[in-house]
Amino acid sequence: MLNTLQIKAFDYHKATEREFSLLNEFNNRIRQEYWPEDQPLTLEETIQNLRATPAFSDLRLWTAWTPDRSKIVGRASATIMRTEDNQHLMYFDIVVLSELRRQGLAKRLLTHIATVARTENRRVLQTDTDSKIPSGETFMKRLGARMGLRSRTNQLRIAELDKNLIRRWTENAPTDEFELGLWNGAYPEAEIGAIAKMIDVMNAQPKDNLEQEDWHWTPEEIRQWQKSLAERKTEQWTIYARDRKTRELAGYTEVFWNPHHSENLNQGDTGVLPKFRNKGLGRWLKATMLEKVLHERPYVKRIRTGNANSNAPMLAINNELGFKPYKDWSTWQVELNQMLEYLEEKTLVSQNRT
Repeated sequence: MLNTLQIKAFDYHKATEREFSLLNEFNNRIRQEYWPEDQPLTLEETIQNLRATPAFSDLRLWTAWTPDRSKIVGRASATIMRTEDNQHLMYFDIVVLSELRRQGLAKRLLTHIATVARTENRRVLQTDTDSKIPSGETFMKRLGARMGLRSRTNQLRIAELDKNLIRRWTENAPTDEFELGLWNGAYPEAEIGAIAKMIDVMNAQPKDNLEQEDWHWTPEEIRQWQKSLAERKTEQWTIYARDRKTRELAGYTEVFWNPHHSENLNQGDTGVLPKFRNKGLGRWLKATMLEKVLHERPYVKRIRTGNANSNAPMLAINNELGFKPYKDWSTWQVELNQMLEYLEEKTLVSQNRT
């Protein structure tokens, strides 16, 4: 069957509703493995999520079809970030239905990714594998990819949250030096430049062995990203801290919520600028956000966040709050030349067998 599968580029700007419907069916098969507690994606979400891709994120997509085009059995993507930073990098992803894994389809999909990387002169390729699908890590090792970063999704069940703890954190807050504010939705245009500089603090997150430069998001890229969130019907709350004397932005935390998946809340960035650290700002920001969630989103049952295993300061705060490991992720990187050598070897082996 493998040799009869057809791999085609998937143009999500022009795809028909039937094509999107089959892609949605495939995505939900994979989603059930990744996130077994979660509701499936609606057809509307699948369409919105792709068509709302920000302009600076050049996404290429391929799908593997059965000969009669009645089913999608594999998917691959390549993302080229059209930014000033990390122009040597390209991100990719490959997923195959469980019944067709370890039969060579991932290699066929990888060929399309390698072609784009070579055309775009991207010498390092990065991807993530999920501990719930072990075949992904097996494939990366066979490819010769190197481990760049180990991280995990941590999850807090709201029913287990210690409300006395977050009350103590807010009571001990440095209110004499700082004040908190809320941006509900998109960042205010008047402060977009200062916000871009504040977001730079996230470059302090561990990179471990990743061959990756710092990211410096421009105001225009931030606008595109927030426009994408709105088009995907994802609500963003950002609580920020401001120095009372200088009026400088000192830190922030943000969460994301989608009405299609009302029981889940995703914790985004939490960062404090170096000059304002060790004053309790991180705990105050997180506690204030949790109080807002409890009050205004009572139907949220779980909060998820991603942390590098080496990010000890943030893990300490999350552990205090009751976040527990939910699943492990691994970020791999492979040189384009190594990928091309792997594909050439596999081609030669296949030719020698015929």
